Amino acid sequence: MFDGIYTPAITPFDAAGRINKPVFAELLESLIAAGVHGIVIAGSTGEYYVQTPQERVDLAAYAKQVIGGRVPLVVGTGATRTEESVEYARAAQEIGADAILVGSPPYALPLAAENARHTLAIDQAAGLPVMLYNYPARMGVSMDAEYLALVARSGNIRAIKESSGDIGRLHVLVNAHPRLEVSCGWDDQALEFFAWGARSWVCAGSNFLAREHVALYQACVLENDFAKGRAIMAALMPFMNFLDAGKFVQSIKYGCELAGLAAGPARAPLQPLDDEEKDRFQALLVQLRRVVADIVTGGRHA
Repeated sequence: MFDGIYTPAITPFDAAGRINKPVFAELLESLIAAGVHGIVIAGSTGEYYVQTPQERVDLAAYAKQVIGGRVPLVVGTGATRTEESVEYARAAQEIGADAILVGSPPYALPLAAENARHTLAIDQAAGLPVMLYNYPARMGVSMDAEYLALVARSGNIRAIKESSGDIGRLHVLVNAHPRLEVSCGWDDQALEFFAWGARSWVCAGSNFLAREHVALYQACVLENDFAKGRAIMAALMPFMNFLDAGKFVQSIKYGCELAGLAAGPARAPLQPLDDEEKDRFQALLVQLRRVVADIVTGGRHA
């Protein structure tokens, strides 16, 4: 069910630091107009970790109100306490979300069996399709073979957003867990994910580069044209390298600002790009858009 480009939406803030719902609605409308296939709320890019529980629930409900049924809405349940994640899962079910995103609880470092129990409690609370989120660099633990065997008892576990950065793990997931849809969660490996049969990509850059990210998906998954896909990926790589250098969320929000959305700053402790970083980022975006447009419209990759 998780085919296509899924955008982990940013959370716009106003000058006073409050969630800016009109701009958030504008963002969601722009994503749908640009052709993304699904929207994720309360992901890392959405800065869920600096929001109050009430802010998170209210924002998810508002997202559903704006989106309606036009594209699937996936709601993140990330929290250290299982009980808190369960409440987010229940709220997602109540607002009519289409799926939930379930990661490992950060900082707690649960064993595989403990992490599986955490996941299954969240799953049971919502009764919705689940996309797992494996991000060991941030969460401290990996969703290993023991964990995956334990959660497989639930038919709701449909997909895994794989953000380990370990290409060998992609091979294992595809071959050892064929029932589990694999979604790219490590941007500079998107081409490899698609080559190994992945059909979705949860990509923060699609907040303001939706058409360029959709173009890669279309080339690789729908057209099976990996020559075109390689050309698009090569154009995206300088952008991805910039994000990898740090200030990830701040860069995504600045990209939204350049696209005309008043995204506002990231909440503390994150700090904005400096002027030199802004200039470099803006220049590479101009180049990226031009090259991808040439590839898509002119077949320049051939």
